[in-house]
Amino acid sequence: MRPPKDEIMQQEVRPLLAVDVIEQLHRQFALLSGGRGRDGAPIITMPEYLGFNDLSEEDFLNVITYLTSVPSQEAASIGFIIIMDRRRDKWAAVKSTLARIAGAFPGNLQLVLVLRPTRFLQRTITDIGIRLHRDDFKMKVVMLSSLSDLHSYVDAAQLTSDLGGSLEYCHSQWIHHRTAIESFAVTVKTTAQTLHRFGADLAETELPGDVQSARELLSDHTEKHDTLQVGAGSPVGWEGVRCPGAKTSRAYRWDNATVVERLVAQLDETESSFEQFWSKHHLSLEQCLQLRHFEQDFQEVTGTLGCLAEELVAILDFGDSVEGVEQLLKDLKDLEEKAQVKIFEEASHGDQLIQSNHYAADAIQSMCAELRHVCDDFVSKTERKRHALEKSYQIHEKLDKMNKWCESGVYLLAAQAVDRCHTQEGAESALRDVQAFLEVAEQQQLADPKDLEVQKMFEKRQASLTRLSTKHTRPVQPVAPHPESSPKHSTSITQRSASPGKLQCEPISVLLESAVTCGILHIMNELIETERLYVEELRSIMQGYVAELERNEFSHLVPAALEHKKEVLFGNLFEIYEFHNRTFRKELENCIENPELVAGCFLKRKEDLKMYEKYCQNKPRSEALWRQCGECAFFQECQKKLDHKLSLDAYLLKPVQRITKYQLILKEMLKCSNNSEDTAELEEALTTMLDIIKSVNDSMHQIAITGFAGDLKNLGKLLMQGSFNVWTEHKKGHSKVKDLARFKPMQRHLFLYNSILLFCKRREEVSEGHEKTPSYSFKHSLQMSEVGITENVKGDNRKFEVWYNGREEVYIIQAPSADVKNMWVSEMRKVLTEQLEACRGAELRWRAGTGGAPPACSRFISHLDPKSVSQINKCKQKCRFEPPFLCFYHSSGSHITRQYYPQCSAR
Repeated sequence: MRPPKDEIMQQEVRPLLAVDVIEQLHRQFALLSGGRGRDGAPIITMPEYLGFNDLSEEDFLNVITYLTSVPSQEAASIGFIIIMDRRRDKWAAVKSTLARIAGAFPGNLQLVLVLRPTRFLQRTITDIGIRLHRDDFKMKVVMLSSLSDLHSYVDAAQLTSDLGGSLEYCHSQWIHHRTAIESFAVTVKTTAQTLHRFGADLAETELPGDVQSARELLSDHTEKHDTLQVGAGSPVGWEGVRCPGAKTSRAYRWDNATVVERLVAQLDETESSFEQFWSKHHLSLEQCLQLRHFEQDFQEVTGTLGCLAEELVAILDFGDSVEGVEQLLKDLKDLEEKAQVKIFEEASHGDQLIQSNHYAADAIQSMCAELRHVCDDFVSKTERKRHALEKSYQIHEKLDKMNKWCESGVYLLAAQAVDRCHTQEGAESALRDVQAFLEVAEQQQLADPKDLEVQKMFEKRQASLTRLSTKHTRPVQPVAPHPESSPKHSTSITQRSASPGKLQCEPISVLLESAVTCGILHIMNELIETERLYVEELRSIMQGYVAELERNEFSHLVPAALEHKKEVLFGNLFEIYEFHNRTFRKELENCIENPELVAGCFLKRKEDLKMYEKYCQNKPRSEALWRQCGECAFFQECQKKLDHKLSLDAYLLKPVQRITKYQLILKEMLKCSNNSEDTAELEEALTTMLDIIKSVNDSMHQIAITGFAGDLKNLGKLLMQGSFNVWTEHKKGHSKVKDLARFKPMQRHLFLYNSILLFCKRREEVSEGHEKTPSYSFKHSLQMSEVGITENVKGDNRKFEVWYNGREEVYIIQAPSADVKNMWVSEMRKVLTEQLEACRGAELRWRAGTGGAPPACSRFISHLDPKSVSQINKCKQKCRFEPPFLCFYHSSGSHITRQYYPQCSAR
């Protein structure tokens, strides 16, 4: 059967091409001249061919099948007209040809026109034979005596010159042009397939996690794209189909032009679609590189801020003089400017990426928010430090003024000559000087100097001068000032007074202790106030939205998509509200006078706070429902009634923000704590909150796993999860060759449980107009009871090995950093060690005859290099003990020891 379409690139089964029947076509026993019947039916001409009877059935069928596939589907549907020129032939030849056509013609045959033999005897036999066998052929056959009879059925302009027509036709040129068209079609198909494969490879590419890899991937893909674009620019065979030749019919040229135009249009469409996809992919790679640069800069800025925070802590809250405090304030200002410049530059970079519609805008916004939070925290600490230094400056300034006032007073008293005060005028003059000096203290707003020794000296002098100015006294001998009253022996107020009733400077330790206490109280007030605000916000959601769903006032505004979906939109928000309102808030308020009890609140409610895990797991479903019906009138009316500036989705994010806020507050309290017992409890509380946040985060990743046959809940607690580069090696035959050929690593997301290690592929699912949602497609798993680990791989401190069944399967895993690798190796070593200890305990119980079951078959090998592993495998082959034993191999330096425990799989 002829394929439904003539475009070769669209046919799933490869049709016959001109090159396939080129030898048969050159025999010219059947040809397609391009002529058409009056109704547009294609004409196949069978000229006189002496060797027709010698043609094989296969050659005849191939040529006829090929010729019927050349016209368009529209023309072929009308039906073909076959013109047989048998004027010089015999009836037997005519009959055999008609029989072949009737038995093997693959298309819709409308009419067969036969120019019968012209010789009298053969014409007579033909007339008789056609009457006898017409019904056998089962097709319409018209016997023609002359060319004029033929012209009554087909216009002479549609016939070649040998049939009395004027249609120009060159058979060799026709074959050449058909070969060119089909070659061009194959080239177009190959080009389209190449573009499709390259596009599929690009679509499967996972975005790298570091700057260098992102830069290399962008360069590699761009180079491949440019190379492919040059190769696909001018398809081979295009020049050969542009001019079909002068000796071809107008209908043939039109059909060929239509085919070529369709091929070119399909190629253009394929290239256009690929270029659109490439533009998006290239933009994604560029944005990935921008994101990795931003993340790298973010790490550098946070590291710089950590150093600046340490410098901030090193700046004292007080100085030893006015000049010293001024220098500290200058250092503080320089430190604050450095921090703000760093944060401002990074935040501005993040804002630019967000404004450019970056695909990771949410992650960038989160990092920018964290930067601004760190900045606010740094500024807050800076302000507290500045406030303390300004107070210290004021104290030192007043002390300097009072010292100067005291020194001036001592000099004034020493300078007043006693012999001048024996007269009333001299006494009044000296009294005015004393009173003017005392008024200076009031004008300069000095501290109350009543308890100062200098003040007492002036009061005595003032009393004496008052008595001298009111009555005459006998002259007195001049007396030199008391040595202690001279300027050489005067001292400042900070040195003269040590009694309880006099002004003193408090010890530095007391000032520090007071500052620490004030800091903790400030953090406590912030914790309690934000907790009260948080409860109020939850209450407003419960009363303003949840309750309204159950009332009739706004029932007509509730969209159909929200019906019976309250639990999906709000999750377990009511449970969270009840816990905070009835329990947690009150317990925190009871600690306001005893901040050291706060850590106990978090430790006591550790299990209750795990309810946030359920809320966060439901958050993606809640957000999807909100995107579906968040713009409806019901929510707008509720928001308007509550007088909320933000919509509901912003308030539904509050629990996620709150659970992450607690650990920040505990960190601040830990910085202010100077009691070892309180510090230990705060550290435990902080670790608890970080574990809860990690558990929430891990559960969010776990629920995104797809394709796992079992129940993830039965795997127990998720210990670790993260993305890695993974290479695989297998020992068995073809698999080994296949895996070793993989020179590029696979991007895999690993999930570690006590009993199993899952390998998944991360995928990004994009909702139209919304952010990307990660999912993890399950690939395979390893039972932890059957694996071993090699902690160090030569050449890269980020790599380690996980191997299976005595290294029949080896997985080389590359972590993002050495620290991440060490964490995973430590956790996996812990899991394997626990399995070993469990087996040993079971073995001891079994030997003691306590009725315990023999330990399950397991293997545990760790800290071994490949050479040691090879020696172990040799030892395993010798293990043939009865009853069955479990073999454990231990490495100590260059020695390997083997221990046997019951239930060995080497049986």
